[in-house]
Amino acid sequence: MDRVLNMVRDRELFPVVEKVLSGERLSFEDGVKLFRSTDIHTIGFLANLVAERKNGRFAYFNVNLHITPTNICVGTCKFCAFKKKKGEEGAYELTVEEIIEKISSYKAKNPGITEVHIVGGLHPDWGLEEYAGIVRAVKEAFPDIHVKAYTAEEIKYMAGRSGVSVEKALKELIEAGLGSIPGGGGEIFAERIRSRLCPDKISGEEYLEIHKTAHRLGLRSNATMLFGHIETYEDRVDHLLRLREAQDETGGFQTFIPLAFHPVNTQIESANYTTGFDELKTIAVSRLILDNFPHVKAYWVMLGDKVAQISLQFGADDIDGTVVEEDITQAAGARAGQYISKERLIKLIREAGKIPVERDTLYNVIKVYQEGW
Repeated sequence: MDRVLNMVRDRELFPVVEKVLSGERLSFEDGVKLFRSTDIHTIGFLANLVAERKNGRFAYFNVNLHITPTNICVGTCKFCAFKKKKGEEGAYELTVEEIIEKISSYKAKNPGITEVHIVGGLHPDWGLEEYAGIVRAVKEAFPDIHVKAYTAEEIKYMAGRSGVSVEKALKELIEAGLGSIPGGGGEIFAERIRSRLCPDKISGEEYLEIHKTAHRLGLRSNATMLFGHIETYEDRVDHLLRLREAQDETGGFQTFIPLAFHPVNTQIESANYTTGFDELKTIAVSRLILDNFPHVKAYWVMLGDKVAQISLQFGADDIDGTVVEEDITQAAGARAGQYISKERLIKLIREAGKIPVERDTLYNVIKVYQEGW
């Protein structure tokens, strides 16, 4: 321990370092202290230590495809640059046949695909029948592909439109072939921030309850936090602690994904792009606080592949997948593109000093890429 303490530049972090080295859970005050510190080397070292305690030198990726069935949305989120009103120029809604064709086309070029990720707008004419119908059609056409679909917001919306409970909606989606749910819609849980960003959206408590309901029904899910807009460090730590508490209760979260805010075409006038320093620190602090989450993901679509690669030394152990056609972040000014090859992902992971592991959605290992593969 003395050797580690000797490398710490910010002496305010000494108590936090001691807690991490001894495996003690961090507090709210510890989290705020980490976010306020500029000793990024110490924070990264600790986060990498924790990540390797959990997963060794493994860093995961998958071969996946994003499908966005519609950008028509009744939502009013101020940070969203993607949504369109029905009839507005640029508005679209894919038919089931078009969705199947997209997947077929991608699968022909990438036979190793294991996951289709489906999220989109809150369509004014769609209810549970339409949303479940998409899942059913995909699963019937591609029984070997895992369907990860619909955020907590979408699930609450379709349940309300169809006059059923969230639990009933989830059961129908599971019957249709739903395999897991993504983490989108977490944003920031603090109500004073959420009321400014997305006043009509489900609350943080509702988000957590929907995920916990999914867990009780046997589904795994991811969790997210949108950072870098109008929130404070305290808001970030509060968000992380609420996730940690929910995970203590159900154990159903697989991975946490910090999402870097993109400001283009949004209504958040004072916000700007996040910085690499803050992105790395947020990933690292998340890894340190979320001691009960198996994985932390560096989402290359929002971070760019180079920062995502460096994040693998700052607590992340997953770099996401090939993605393809991620439209939502692109509309807000994403600079990283929409597709990355499997070979590129392996190269990024290997050069970061980690061992590339191809996984499926539930983190079952498909292949470990040792040297000379």
